[in-house]
Amino acid sequence: GLAVGTSIGILSRYMARFDKLEFDDAERDGKAAEPEMAVRRDDIDWMQRADQHRRTGLYENALKFYSRALELDKTLVGGWLGQVQMLVLLAEYPEAELWARKALELFPGHGDLMAGRAQALCRMRDGKRAHEMCDGSLKQTGQSAYRWMVRGELMLAGKQATDQYCFDKAQQLDADWLVSAEITLVYLFYRNPSRALLRARRACETAPDQYYAWLLQARCQRALGLDSQARRSLQTCLELCPGHEEARQMLAELEQPSVPSLGRWLRGLFRR
Repeated sequence: GLAVGTSIGILSRYMARFDKLEFDDAERDGKAAEPEMAVRRDDIDWMQRADQHRRTGLYENALKFYSRALELDKTLVGGWLGQVQMLVLLAEYPEAELWARKALELFPGHGDLMAGRAQALCRMRDGKRAHEMCDGSLKQTGQSAYRWMVRGELMLAGKQATDQYCFDKAQQLDADWLVSAEITLVYLFYRNPSRALLRARRACETAPDQYYAWLLQARCQRALGLDSQARRSLQTCLELCPGHEEARQMLAELEQPSVPSLGRWLRGLFRR
């Protein structure tokens, strides 16, 4: 009881960070934002909203919704796990590790929560503890895509050749396009856009109606200098979500002549 009360108390204090968070559904997806106070929401509804925002890359919003679900039901393992995962995606690694530890006090030996802590430790460059925690997560009952995704990240961080096997295993366990998308983000974090692009393509093929998948693919293509392909991906993204600010900005930048290309053209002109 004391552990639960302490965890929820810390959670409430941490939530002050999000008091002034603006929800930009209207800007990102062109739909009118729904007034939050218009209806009473339950924990399931908050979890659904968290998942929706996660699938559009709005991780701050998703984090707040996971936290609101926990305020209503502190036994929601998915809420604790989602909160840890969003903190990792927001580069809040010490906070992610803290919440994973607090969640594990409530749910000892939970495989996915152990994987969440392992991922946070890996991002904090604590490889020894990260591997110990990841090994422990895979020994727990059952399997999950997330556990194998974290294993893949640890292999990638350690420059070991088995990262692709682990990520493939994750995708076999869960065909949801979001798995491919979040593997893409892992590869981009470790500055490997070529492998990231393979995963982003799979996300687009699996869910061609999801504009965030096309945005991730464009990020990979741009990082590889595949500007024409990136433009096509961004155009598809904007067809699905006309008001997407990042996509419009990236497309505008790609349509401007780059300085290196202009320099090469001028040098060629003078050589004639």
